[in-house]
Amino acid sequence: MKNKVSRFGKFLSGMVMPNIGAFIAWGFLTALFIDAGWLPNPQLSGMVTPMLTYLLPILIAGQGGKMIAGERGRVIATIAVIGCICGADSTMLMGAMLLGPLAGWVIKQFDSRAEGHIPAGFEMLVNNFSVGILGLVLSILGYYIIGPLMTAILTFLTAGVDFLVAHSLLPLVSVFIEPAKVLFLNNAINHGIFSPIGASQAAEAGRSIMYMLEANPGPGLGVLLAYCFFCRDTTTRQSAPGAVLIHLLGGIHEIYFPYILMNPVIIIAPIAGNFCAILFYSMMGAGLSGTASPGSILAYMAMAPRDSIFTVLLGVVIAAAVSFVLSAVVLKATSGHTQDLSEAQARMQDMKAQAKGEAPAAVQAGAVRKIVFSCDAGMGSSAMGATKFHNRIKAERPDLTVTNSSVDAVPADADIVVCQRILADRARKSAPQAQIVTLDNFLADPSLDTLYRSLTAAEASGGSVETPAPEALEAGGPALQIQPEDIRLGLASVSKEEAIRAAGALLAQRGYVDADYADAMIEREQLVSTYMGMGVAIPHGTSQKKETVKKSGVVLLQYPQGVDFGEEKAYLVFGIAGVGDAHLDLLGNVCAVLEDEDALEAMKTTQDMEFVLTHLQ
Repeated sequence: MKNKVSRFGKFLSGMVMPNIGAFIAWGFLTALFIDAGWLPNPQLSGMVTPMLTYLLPILIAGQGGKMIAGERGRVIATIAVIGCICGADSTMLMGAMLLGPLAGWVIKQFDSRAEGHIPAGFEMLVNNFSVGILGLVLSILGYYIIGPLMTAILTFLTAGVDFLVAHSLLPLVSVFIEPAKVLFLNNAINHGIFSPIGASQAAEAGRSIMYMLEANPGPGLGVLLAYCFFCRDTTTRQSAPGAVLIHLLGGIHEIYFPYILMNPVIIIAPIAGNFCAILFYSMMGAGLSGTASPGSILAYMAMAPRDSIFTVLLGVVIAAAVSFVLSAVVLKATSGHTQDLSEAQARMQDMKAQAKGEAPAAVQAGAVRKIVFSCDAGMGSSAMGATKFHNRIKAERPDLTVTNSSVDAVPADADIVVCQRILADRARKSAPQAQIVTLDNFLADPSLDTLYRSLTAAEASGGSVETPAPEALEAGGPALQIQPEDIRLGLASVSKEEAIRAAGALLAQRGYVDADYADAMIEREQLVSTYMGMGVAIPHGTSQKKETVKKSGVVLLQYPQGVDFGEEKAYLVFGIAGVGDAHLDLLGNVCAVLEDEDALEAMKTTQDMEFVLTHLQ
């Protein structure tokens, strides 16, 4: 149950966190330019309502749709949420969190059912009309049903908050907030409930106490300060001052979680600290103008309205003081019963991984269902890496789907993305829901060994298998076959660039690509090396140059003395040009050769064309 909730929180966070900059912009706009702001400006304050009403819900819905169905999901979700916005009398952040993923799911289902049934030449027409028509239907649904429903739910939640405030019961939420933070469940609460209610309240009053409930750095600060002064373990005590700075100024609250996990009884300290701060803020009618993210004292104070900046600061001090005193008492009473800090940090990393959908090794074995190998174009190195890893693990994990894609178009249902280190940031943007595994090459890397061990560490449940090299059909034709004319044996050693250009020239000579495709191959090599390991390189063009590919083809250049690819030598250089998936079967054959070390070594120097053809066809 906890894992399901944490995954739900992770998904909500995945919709909101990429757009936090927009929340901050709206918060500053509110804090500065409304009538009660620091620099009242009637003209600029006119942007506050449109930004809250339209910009933030559209961004959230678009991100939710993208997480489910990529760019098509983003487009249909932004269409759909407009109906939700226009059909409601309140801010539709909650509506966007519902309608965005729903729209992505709808278009994903349509695409799945339409795959293979669209006549050639009608793809663009069907793709555009499907998004437009289904988006319009969902927009109408949002106008008449989802918008009013979300308004009713928000009204109910807001009434509940008003009741808690009126009866001085709001501080009780600290009993849930602080343990949720340590368990990485705070995103489900903060972004799913607090932020939408806070936005609604801030739109009317210019501030909301809801923004103060989870982001207050005081409770965690008190815990860390107590460890600075009262922890008997020297190593832990010396680590605490640095954690104070990271927590207070950097706003990274997770830095204090291991200190609580070392001594779980100490959780009562931040609970009590936050309780007192919320009670104080309730009595003073305090609130922030916008989301304080990350939870730094700097961000917290930046969102404080002009007339209550001292009140906001005092609430942080109260939370820290109460938390500090109680933490000190607990440390003195239980000093002999604390865990080792490193053990607590390891536990925290496991919990954090679960909250992000990145389960620790012992759990991953049963939780992971889809692994995607990604490279720049999704055409060569990732396909070979996926094939080789699939062949390695299929006996132990027949339930796993192992496939490949471009790093910018990772499927939304990917659990793990494997990519080269230089592409990690692009992979995280493309697949925020997935765990990222980085490596230096796709064929022989310690990270792949670690991934293999983690995925085979426990018994996996059954499921369907998707091979990374689907039937290689191009325009209804037979699978791609390498021909003797595609192979050059016994070439003299040259530079890496010369070898890549030679492969590009042979591809052009064979009619697979235009003459300038070689330039795209060099550009791809400059981005990240196409050396795969084991003496094999597979240069190919960038995804932006696919228009220069006429048809799928693979050529092989053999250099018995090797070509320097950085610190390694490539003896077999496979030049690749791919349209769709027609070249993937041939790359699968290459991977099969790689698993036969004797055949691989022979191919590096043989002059027997039949031997080469036999192993590649």
